Amino acid sequence: MGETGKEEYKIQSFDTETQKLLKTALKDPSNVDLDKVANVIVDQSLKDCVFSKEAGRICYTIIQVNNMPMMALVNPVYDCLFRLAQHDSLQKEEEVDCLVLQLHRIGEQLEKMNSQRMDELFSLLRDGFLLQEGLSSLSQLLLLEIIEFRAADWKMTDAAQKYYYSEVTD
Repeated sequence: MGETGKEEYKIQSFDTETQKLLKTALKDPSNVDLDKVANVIVDQSLKDCVFSKEAGRICYTIIQVNNMPMMALVNPVYDCLFRLAQHDSLQKEEEVDCLVLQLHRIGEQLEKMNSQRMDELFSLLRDGFLLQEGLSSLSQLLLLEIIEFRAADWKMTDAAQKYYYSEVTD
């Protein structure tokens, strides 16, 4: 844990102004526009999936320094989730798995921040589950499970646990 003083974030791919913005955000988030920081991080993450892990580290550090949840991330996170709910992404099991995992982790908190966007997201997921041809069995299972998870107030019922994960626990 002695690495807190080091700034070993991979931000060299950004222009000089953006690097300065990110470095300032990492040192003193109150001196920057966090909406702008969030948008820069999300945009780069959508362009470069390798950067996504680094983006998470940067956001986590900013949240820790700022000592509060990063409200500026709510809409960009929704944007990422909406991207993962699109037709082409639902065709890829890894992307459906990522979407469902994130909704398990932060779905309830996101819904509290903006329930209308969560309703819109789940309409997309429902339509994808019901109407989209060519979904793998695993993708269908994951989508149905997250739809039921939200319907149960973001909790896993015993029946759902048994239905979706019985082979895992056997």
